[in-house]
Amino acid sequence: MLKIGAEVQQSLHAPRWRISKACGTQNCVEVAAAGDGTVAVRDSKHPDGALLRYSAAEWRDFIAGAKNGEFDDLVEPDIQPPLAWRRSALE
Repeated sequence: MLKIGAEVQQSLHAPRWRISKACGTQNCVEVAAAGDGTVAVRDSKHPDGALLRYSAAEWRDFIAGAKNGEFDDLVEPDIQPPLAWRRSALE
């Protein structure tokens, strides 16, 4: 993961920023293909602020984990994290 500032953000060739259809507020995470094979992520409240960029492999792994429910416990306190995650946290 690379964190980059606004000057590098402007060098991205006019990315098409997207937010989730589930986002009903201005407090959203936006994502865009950066053109160099990475995925850029930013805070919708600060579009000129810093970006996080992830390789295609990192992004694919994150999306797979999200679809698998591996992060549900971060927003739903009553949900237990997956057993594999709990095991790795204890090691």
